This record gives sequence, structure tokens and C-alpha cells, in this order.
Amino acid sequence: MRDLLPTRLILACAALVFLVATLYTTLAQTQRPSGRQNQDSIVISKDEVLCDVVVRDKKGKLIRDLTGADFEVYEDGVKQDINSFRFVSTSAAESADTSKKENNNPPASPDPNITTNPRAATEESGGVSAVALVFDRLSSESRPRARDAALSYLGESVKKNELVGVFITDLSVVTLQPFTYDTQQVRASIDKAGVQATSGYASTNVKARETRNDLVVALNRASREEPVAGPPSTANSGMSKANLMLDMLEYFEETQRDQLGNATAHGLLHIAASMRAIPGRKAVIFFSEGLVLPPNVQEVFRSVINEANRSNVSFYSIDVAGLRTESKTAETRREINSRSDLRMAQLGTREDNNGPMTKGLERNEDLLRLNPDSGLQQLANDTGGFLITDSNDLAGRLQKVDEDLHSYYLLSYSSNNQKYDGRFRKIEVKLKRSGLSVQSRKGYYGIKGSYGSPVLSYEAPALAVLDSKEKPDSFPFYLGGFSFPDRDRIGLAPVIVDVPMSAFTVHVDQAKKLYDTDFSVVTLVKDQSGQVVAKLSNQYRLSGPADKAEDTKKERVLFYAEANLSPARYTVEAIAYDAPSGRASVRTGTIDVSANDESKLRLSDVVFLKRAEQVGSTDENKSNPFHVANMIVSPNLGEPIQRSLKQVPFFFTVYSPADTASKPKLTIELLSQGRTLAQMPGELPASDALGRSQFVAALPVEKIPAGTYELKITVSLDAMSLSRSRSFTLVD
Repeated sequence: MRDLLPTRLILACAALVFLVATLYTTLAQTQRPSGRQNQDSIVISKDEVLCDVVVRDKKGKLIRDLTGADFEVYEDGVKQDINSFRFVSTSAAESADTSKKENNNPPASPDPNITTNPRAATEESGGVSAVALVFDRLSSESRPRARDAALSYLGESVKKNELVGVFITDLSVVTLQPFTYDTQQVRASIDKAGVQATSGYASTNVKARETRNDLVVALNRASREEPVAGPPSTANSGMSKANLMLDMLEYFEETQRDQLGNATAHGLLHIAASMRAIPGRKAVIFFSEGLVLPPNVQEVFRSVINEANRSNVSFYSIDVAGLRTESKTAETRREINSRSDLRMAQLGTREDNNGPMTKGLERNEDLLRLNPDSGLQQLANDTGGFLITDSNDLAGRLQKVDEDLHSYYLLSYSSNNQKYDGRFRKIEVKLKRSGLSVQSRKGYYGIKGSYGSPVLSYEAPALAVLDSKEKPDSFPFYLGGFSFPDRDRIGLAPVIVDVPMSAFTVHVDQAKKLYDTDFSVVTLVKDQSGQVVAKLSNQYRLSGPADKAEDTKKERVLFYAEANLSPARYTVEAIAYDAPSGRASVRTGTIDVSANDESKLRLSDVVFLKRAEQVGSTDENKSNPFHVANMIVSPNLGEPIQRSLKQVPFFFTVYSPADTASKPKLTIELLSQGRTLAQMPGELPASDALGRSQFVAALPVEKIPAGTYELKITVSLDAMSLSRSRSFTLVD
């Protein structure tokens, strides 16, 4: 069975799914204090964008007397018409002041085309509804400062009707306190964050600079010596070792920055997404010593910005390192000088491969981000917040955050751009008055739908195509959805896509002698109302030697991901999208998840097999529903079956109730156009430790005429009977 098909498959890693359901559930169970819930949010799915804007003068004082006519909004440089406008203020001081006035309405707009919302600016009608206090990986010196600042903010700025959650972004998100109104629980969680150790960041830059300096000295010495014929000198051997050491140090640094940057970015994405279900204005106060954003993290970071702006979340970055003893650009300067010195020393020597002067400086853009404020500033600016840095008085500076969250302008516009292509749209809010600064959100992805989980940068263009009326069909591929009601995962529903590599662009860089690809597979699982209940995806940036490019085009990609679904019938939509060319194809399928009960008999879908690979019996493999007898089997997703194969393997899984010793009865039928052609009983194997009876057999097809058939499986136990079937096509 292993050699069913000789084509080699590339197995995709399981898609990243953000588990925000726990926070949603916790929030739903939280008892709100009395008072009307604020409904201000940023809405993009219905062609309207709501933006909250903070305006200050040159001294940092809030400006509260502007009208809608003072604002201009641009999207990708195109001026937009403002639909509505109002000023929201919920601070204690403002509430006390306005309560003395008979007319509590916001400034009216002199522009008749702009609607001014007449709701009173009270605590019940606007303001912040939730704050996430997020602690990054902090040193032992910075953790107490972050804790004290958070406790101060909790005591002085958080209102009784505001939800607060406490989180840590380490290699994964640690939830110390789900969103709650209980400030005592929040206080205890902040204290815990102030002492909890996290993974460290041991930079290799210092050691790498020392190695480069040794190489510079050796190269300068070698350039002054006359070349001597004969075997390589000891000095050359030493330089080779130093070069190997330098490559290792630089690789380790790059890998570590990518790992930590991705972990933090995905953590922030998770937290922003978890706040989407909370109505009103929301904020993340991010205590950090610097946000690592190397090139490989930029796309995930853009997804953080998009999710924050769609969820009406502003980030306020707090550099808790306080006043540093040296310039924040010192590390950048040292790295650039070190690399420049080495490149200059290499010129004209054996180490010079006639590369450009910028060789060794390819990391320049990333080096500029070594400034700890760089990523923190961008995170805050692009989501309408600001950065607090160079201060040991964090508690005092956080009062400005409180002002921002409780005093702002809220305006809306309908985008003139009706082309939803998934590209990032830049928003710019301008004022007609001079001498004022504006804090506002910087943009969003141009897509229509709502997907239940954050939209990643590579998903956006694919989702835009998937949402279009005309579904592209640029190349063939296959989609399958299956139900495997495991004991501990009763709603387990694997989704598999099989697509040829020839469908995608395989770019060859002759200078680097490498090939690379950039394509993605995105799947949506929708319920009967059309609501997305699961989004599963993977991006494929593959690379390899240029001489292997043609062989790569002959391979196939097997995307595999798992959803957890409630009993119902679902539609699955899948798109395979090639980023360089924009070519794409769409397929649809169904998943039928039966009413499942662990105390009753259960039956999986019937699966025709295409290939099998020998694997070990690890716990991870055992939990895979396609793991059978120390093999991972790959399903046929609807491809016609050649009669010349003589027989076609198939398998299914039967789940018996845990409290029964009886073995279910099995019947196998072959049907054509609803008519039974053959029927025979079968013998199920004994259940394994997971309560599964995995049945594998082969259907003889050599003597069956070409055509479309149905294989039906029926199992019965006592008075209960279950059936599943799978259609297939035989061809000559």
C-alpha cells in the first residue's frame, strides 16, 4: 500500500488557529455592572469605517472644541466624505464639569453633510470598555517598574464599568487574568506578573563583533604580506574558522530574533482578537523593553495592526527600561560600523568575491530596528496610541493614557474604494487647523467578510478573491473534509487540500543559485447560515537549490488542518493562491458532523487511500485520525481511480461506547445509482487504547466497469445503526 502512488508529497504543517474562544466564553459569563453598554466600534465589513481620533496642541493638552468641519480623512491618498462626527468624554473631571450644564451635547458641526450624534457624553454613552495589561519578556530590573505602573493605573484610571485583563507575552500567551470587573483579582494578577520570570534574549551581537574585529586584523595583516606559493597558511586556516564562527553567530542571532519577534507578534494578535467581541473602545497597555521586529516578522506585525484597528483596539507602548545610560541607537551604530569595517577589509583580498559594497550590510534595515523604541513606536502610532519612553515616572505618564481613552473624537466614513482586493489601506486623518497633532489609526486590510479569527497578511489577498462573486479556476486541485468523532475530540473535522506544485510560481535567482515560492492555502468552514466558524490556512515560502527547481514543480502539496465542530452540516471553501502572479483556484466541499455522544456508537467518514508512509508510534502520530498501524495514510480527495490499479484501499474508524463489551456488526455495500451491486459482512478489529476500531481493506476494481459508484459502510450495535458512504469514479 505504501507504493500506491509514486508522487512525493509535501506535508504542510497544521494551520495556526488563534484560540480566542476561551476569552469570549469568560467574557460572556462575566456579570456587567449596571449601565448601558457602549456600542462604539470600528466597522469595516459593511463599507463603513469608524475612527477614534485624539487631538493635542504643542504642549500636549487635549483639544476638545473641534467640529466635523475641522477634519479631513484620506484613504490611500484619496479624500473621503465624513458621514458622522461627535466628541466623546467620560473622564471623571469632564463628567463633573458637564453635569453642571443644562446642555451636555458635543460641539455641533457647521457642515450640513456631517451628522452630529446628539448623545450626551456620559459614562454610559461612550469611552473605554476594556483594557488589557500586557507584560512582555522583562528583565528582573524592569518587572517591578512595570508592576508599580500597572497598579497605579488600576487604582487611579480604571472605572468601575471597565473590563481589565492581565497577560504575559512569552513564547506563548500566558493569561494571568481573563477580562473581569473585579479589581482585586486584577491586582493579584499584576503582582504575579511582577515576579514571574520569562524566557530571556541572549544576543550574540557582542561575540559576533569581536569575531569580525579579529577577521579585520587578520585580513589587514594578510594584505601587507607577499603571497607565497604552497599550502594554505595557518593564518588562512584561522580566518576560515573565524568565518564559520561568524556565520554561526549571525544565524543564531537572526533565528532567535525571528522566534521571539513572532512569539510576541502572535501574542499581541491573539489578545487584540480576543477583544473584538467586547463593544466600545479598547486599549492594550504594553509593558516592554523593546519590540523585536525583524524582516520575517513584518507581515505578522501588519496583521496585528489590522486586527487592532478592526477590533477598535489602541496600543499604548510603555518602555519600562526607563532612562538608559547610553543612546538607544548605540547598538545599531556598533553593528553597522562592525560590518562596514569587515567589508572594507575584505576588498581586494581572497575574501572578496567582487560583491557590492553593501555586502555584509544586507541587515541594515533590520539593524535600524535594534533601537528598542522602533517597534514600540510603530505599534502605538499605527493603532492610534502613543509611546511612553525615557521616563522613570511611568505612573505619572500613564495619566495621559487615561486622558486619551476617555476623551476623543469619533467619526465615520464610507470608503470610496469598492475594490476589495485584500491590500492594506492606509488611513490618514488631517486637521484644517495648524499647530495640532493627531493620533489615529493607520489602516486596515480591504476585505469584506468576518472570519472569526485574525486575518494574517498572507491571507488577506486570498480571502478577497474568495469573497468575490466570480470564483477563479486557474489550475486544478482537490479538497476534502472529514469527520472523525474521537473520544476526546468528538467534533474532530480534518480539512485536506491536495494541489500540484506546477500551479505556483517557482522563482529562480541565478545569482544566489536558489529557487523560492510564495503561495498559500486558505480554507473557510461555514455553517448553514453562511457564518464562518473556522478559518484554517498555511503560507508556503519554500526554497532550495536552483538545480532542483524543475523537480519541485513535479511535486504536490498536501495541506492538512483540523477544526473542532458541533454536530451539523458545513460547507468548506478552499482557495489556493499564488502571490507573485495573483493566480488562484477555488473549490467547495461539505463536512457532515453527526450528532455525537461518547456513550453511543459512532462512525467516521469513509476514506479512499492514495498513499501511506511509515512513521513512528509517537503520541502526536497516534492522535492523528489518519494514523493507522504505524502509517500515516493520505486520502484520495476525489481523483478518478484507474482500474489498472486492480484494487483500491479504503478505511474508516468505528468508535464503540466505553461501557460495552459487545463488538458492532459491520456490513459493506457497493452501489451504482442507488442499486446494490454487492453486499458482504465484515469483521471489525478490536478497539485500541483510544477506543477506536480502525478498519482497513481493499476493494477489487479490475473487473468493475468504468463509471461512478458508492461504497457504503453500515455498523450496528444493539438497536443502533449508523451508515456512511463515499462516491468514487473508475476510469480505464
